[in-house]
Amino acid sequence: MAGEVALALVVAVAGCVQWLTGMGFALVAAPALALLLGPADGVLLAICAGGVVSCAGLVGGWRRVRPRDMVPFVAAAVCTVPVGTWTATRLSEPVLMVVFGSLVCVAVGLVARGARMPGLGGTGGAVVAGGAGGFMNAAAGVGGPPFSLYAVNAGWPMREFVPNAQFYGVVVNVVSVASGGLPGLGARAWAVAGGALFVGALVGRGLAGRVPERGMRWLVLGLALVGGVVALGKGVWGL
Repeated sequence: MAGEVALALVVAVAGCVQWLTGMGFALVAAPALALLLGPADGVLLAICAGGVVSCAGLVGGWRRVRPRDMVPFVAAAVCTVPVGTWTATRLSEPVLMVVFGSLVCVAVGLVARGARMPGLGGTGGAVVAGGAGGFMNAAAGVGGPPFSLYAVNAGWPMREFVPNAQFYGVVVNVVSVASGGLPGLGARAWAVAGGALFVGALVGRGLAGRVPERGMRWLVLGLALVGGVVALGKGVWGL
């Protein structure tokens, strides 16, 4: 029972954050789900739920998607997702937790800095960002940071970034599920996660426009960093 309550809380909070900021579901949910369900099932559930959230968010903004700009991203991600899945399935749980926690911490650090990289631009930069995101999504459930870094360097306004990030999230998560499969959860756990995702979305929609964006951004990064550090520590302890 306590595990189901924790699962519901994690998914609901992450779903609320996604609706408020247009991103952040995986950063908030993946570390906590990996600790609750184990790295394999936790990452797969984060991927599934993130795909659903991205689909829902894309409904109202699909007209602002840039198909020509997105082709290099998704093409590169499709190529690297199987590599991420293969890597995750070949590692023992402690090693996987170390890899997972490290990737989350690096992702948080890069996004927090808003790093500007002169080489991360144009088609070549899109391929690099898409490839890195595909691998990170399949291996750790956090494929968004490389895309965010590209958008920062390209100067995309938030109005353009959000729908394109959601489109990228749909494609990468669908391919990741096709590559890695579904998490081994029972019907009750699926129902709890689905209900919590719905409730979180409703709360996020109700709070939209009332919560300062900067404060929410730092909350997302703080929660993700705590989860990443705990996962890393748990993996190191198990080695």
